[in-house]
Amino acid sequence: MGKGITSRSEDYSQWYNDLVIKADLAEYSAVRGCMVIKPYGYAIWERMQAILDKRFKETGHSNAYFPLFIPKSFFSKEASHVDGFATECAVVTHYRLKNDGNGNIIVDEDAKLEEELIVRPTSETIIWNTYRGWIESYRDLPILVNQWANVVRWEMRTRLFLRTAEFLWQEGHTAHATSEEAVAEAQQMLDVYSEFAEKTLAVPVIRGRKTESERFAGALDTYTIEALMQDGKALQAGTSHFLGQNFAKAFDVKFTSKEGKQEHVWATSWGVSTRLMGALIMAHSDDQGLVLPPKLAPIQVVVVPIFKTDEEKANIDAFVDKLNTELKAQGISVKYDDRDTQRPGFKFAEWELKGVPLRVAIGARDMQNGTVELARRDTQTKDTVEQAGLGARIVALLDEIQDNIFTKALNFRDSHITEVNSYEEFKHVLENKGGFVSCHWDGTPETEKRVKEETKATSRCIPLDFKEEEGVCIFTGKPSKGRVLFAKAY
Repeated sequence: MGKGITSRSEDYSQWYNDLVIKADLAEYSAVRGCMVIKPYGYAIWERMQAILDKRFKETGHSNAYFPLFIPKSFFSKEASHVDGFATECAVVTHYRLKNDGNGNIIVDEDAKLEEELIVRPTSETIIWNTYRGWIESYRDLPILVNQWANVVRWEMRTRLFLRTAEFLWQEGHTAHATSEEAVAEAQQMLDVYSEFAEKTLAVPVIRGRKTESERFAGALDTYTIEALMQDGKALQAGTSHFLGQNFAKAFDVKFTSKEGKQEHVWATSWGVSTRLMGALIMAHSDDQGLVLPPKLAPIQVVVVPIFKTDEEKANIDAFVDKLNTELKAQGISVKYDDRDTQRPGFKFAEWELKGVPLRVAIGARDMQNGTVELARRDTQTKDTVEQAGLGARIVALLDEIQDNIFTKALNFRDSHITEVNSYEEFKHVLENKGGFVSCHWDGTPETEKRVKEETKATSRCIPLDFKEEEGVCIFTGKPSKGRVLFAKAY
């Protein structure tokens, strides 16, 4: 077991917290509910950003930036939107502090804002107020904009990466001339997220639509990717929303169509956040520490020399220098850990904890024999291999590790999708097995609410490959058209 890490089977929640802190990803800050993302954690987030940003640009989107502060009146313009975020909003009321003369810093009551400002929980309102000035004609459409930003949602119960009062994310906001274009955009971005989750994070996801009560506030339709963590709980890994004309009507954003008619614009929004860091950790890691898929690992290969004399070290240095050059030419990130302040065993444990996919150990005897030791983080297996052709072997092995991490998670997920046909069976699976429970449901928010109150499970999605199937709701006995997925979730 990794140093100072609670066993996953003993206390999953504590295991997660220990891992985030011990692996140097993040820590709690002096501000309640907020976190400091440390350099190693931020390096992983930067990898996520770079890969997603490239995909956004390939699909025609451009980055912009909008204000952190939103006039309170903007929120009241879209009723369901304000209802959805009202309880989480941080509000700025004053713009100045002063010394009260006794050495205390207090709010200056003479510096009260004329209109209070909301610290953005999401940016639909400020962006659609801005779009009103950008759009006149169908020639101005579509607008395909994304922003990388921080948002604030005043969470009372927080957990590093998964739920913090301030978090980092990207939010796309697009404007279209037709509803068909907007729906196609929302579905396209769900595909981008799904491909990223599976190909880069190695996290298998179920693509689906949210039920009415689980939709984003102000959306006509919300598409989601749902992942499963190793404790059997689901995690919403990304969402894409078809907003219809709700925000265009709220902010009076119209355009003149080709036919010369004035029409309201159609909208989407979509986003993923640093919550993906939580998904990455919980989907793959173990009691020894992080398990990072090679496509996301800031350090893909670590090389640890084992030597006694300066001459032995010089020989190893020369070999590693050539290997490093070869791997970097293939776009592989390599760390040569030749610190003389730590023993090899300490280094092995440290890089294992940090999830580096592949470790190369090379000593004086290896130099004589023309070999190295390769240790895989995913399987925790070691092999002694020839130095000849090592670069090509490492490249192939990293692809194999990526595939293996995904396959392991996929097998776990698929073995934790259970069809049930009664409420008793539903509760039994939730309590004893976990995972996604596939069942008939009558389609009403009232039933969803009751199930959540009784079992803490929520409807995760109506899968996009939903098949019509006559049945009866396992909760009420009313007619049902098909199965939906429920789970306990983060």
